[in-house]
Amino acid sequence: MRVVVGKRQFVRNVALGDEVDDVFSVKYKKPPRRYANGLMFEVRVADRTGEITAKFWGPADEASVRKIYDAFKAGDVIRVKGQAATYRDVMEISVNAESGGLVKPVLAAEYRYDDFVGSSEKDPDQMMTQLNSYVKKVENPHLQRLLSSFFSDEEFVDKFKRAPASISIHANWIGGLLEHTLNVTSICDFLTKRYPKLDRDLLLSGAVLHDIGKVIEYSVTTNIDESTDGMLRGHIVAGAEMITKTCEKIPDFPENLKLKMAHMILSHHGKPEQGSPKRPQFPEAAVVNLADDMDAQIEQYIRAKEEAQTEDHWIYNKRLGLIYLG
Repeated sequence: MRVVVGKRQFVRNVALGDEVDDVFSVKYKKPPRRYANGLMFEVRVADRTGEITAKFWGPADEASVRKIYDAFKAGDVIRVKGQAATYRDVMEISVNAESGGLVKPVLAAEYRYDDFVGSSEKDPDQMMTQLNSYVKKVENPHLQRLLSSFFSDEEFVDKFKRAPASISIHANWIGGLLEHTLNVTSICDFLTKRYPKLDRDLLLSGAVLHDIGKVIEYSVTTNIDESTDGMLRGHIVAGAEMITKTCEKIPDFPENLKLKMAHMILSHHGKPEQGSPKRPQFPEAAVVNLADDMDAQIEQYIRAKEEAQTEDHWIYNKRLGLIYLG
C-alpha cells in the first residue's frame, strides 16, 4: 500500500533561490505562447497557505509543450519542479524543461487533500449546536420562521457547515463560514446586553444570516474559488435575494421586516467601496457590519503575527498596515 507523504514545501515558505519540488493545486492556467527559445505557459498554483505562479519554459517543439499543458486542468493537483525566482519583485517558480524542470499531474492517491484546503480546528457539529442555540433565542414568530426555513433544511445546513468564509482573507477553510457566523452572532448577542435598546431578535437574525450567500458564492475542490454566481453577483446580492424570496413564502411576513432583513445583508460590508450597495441605516444593521468587520480583522491580525517570518519587531501587511510583533 502506498503511503501518502504530506507536502514539504508550502507557498508561504517559498524563498528566492529555493529548489522547489512538490505538489500544488491548479487555480488556472494560461495558453502556451512563444518566447525566444521555444514555447512557455503559466500556471497559477496554490495550497492552503497561498498562491504562486509557475512558468514552464519549454522547447520549440509545440506538440510536446501542448501535451504537457493539456494533461491537467483547473482543480487538478500537479507536481511542480523548478526554482523560486522573482519577476517584477513578485515571487514565482521558474520551471526550465532543459534543466530537468517539470509540470505533471498526480493521482489523488498521491496527495493529502488537507494540504490544499484546510478545515476548521473546531468541531462543526458543536459549532452548529451553538449557532442553533442563538436561533432558538429569537422570539419574533416571523423571524423564527425565516430562520427555520434555512436551518431545518438538511441540504442547506450541510452546505453551510462546509462552506469557507473567504478565498484568502479570513476563515478560508472548510467550516470557515460557520465559524465566522458563530463569532459574529456571539459578538452581537453580547452587545445586546450592553445596549438593551437594540432589537435583539432582529440583530441575531441578521447576524446569523448576514453571509448566507456564501453557500453559493464559493466552489471548493482542491482549492477555494468563486463560483460563476459568486463572480457575477457575489454573496451580498445573492444573500439578500435568498432572504427576500424566503420571506415572501412565509404567510403574513411583514413587509417592513422583510426590507430590514434584506438591508442588513446589503449593508453588512459597510461601504460601497467594500462591496455593500447600501450603508447601514439603522442600529442593528450597523452592529452587524461592525461585528462582521471585527471578527475578520481580529483573525487577520492574529494570523499575520503567527505567520510572520522575521526577526524584526514589525511587519507590513497590505490590508492592515504595520503590525507590531513584540
